[in-house]
Amino acid sequence: MLEESPFKGKTGLQRIWNALHYSLAGLRAAFKCEDAFRQEALLAAVLIPASFFLPVGGLGRALMIASVLLVLIVELLNSAIEATVDRVSLDRHHLSKRAKDIGSAAVLLTLFNVALVWACVLLGS
Repeated sequence: MLEESPFKGKTGLQRIWNALHYSLAGLRAAFKCEDAFRQEALLAAVLIPASFFLPVGGLGRALMIASVLLVLIVELLNSAIEATVDRVSLDRHHLSKRAKDIGSAAVLLTLFNVALVWACVLLGS
């Protein structure tokens, strides 16, 4: 029989409530400790409201906003990977570097995606 984490005990509404608090704590930690997340959150704070002032349809606006939110999501995952790697060991190791570089590449691709989606929506209008 598989052993479950001792932290997995709540169900129903209590689990949802706890998950909300853990998620908010994660957002606070990312904003406090991760420069890249703060920069990308600032980008989102500018681009998302700007999308409402541009002459695009609802689907285009949704794609524009989703592409920006995807950057934040991928940055959160990248930051989690980096924190985990650092927690395991601060020693230099080629696999640690690879994991961090791949996470960074994922963020870069999502930033390229924002530029591509916004260009397609704005130039296609």
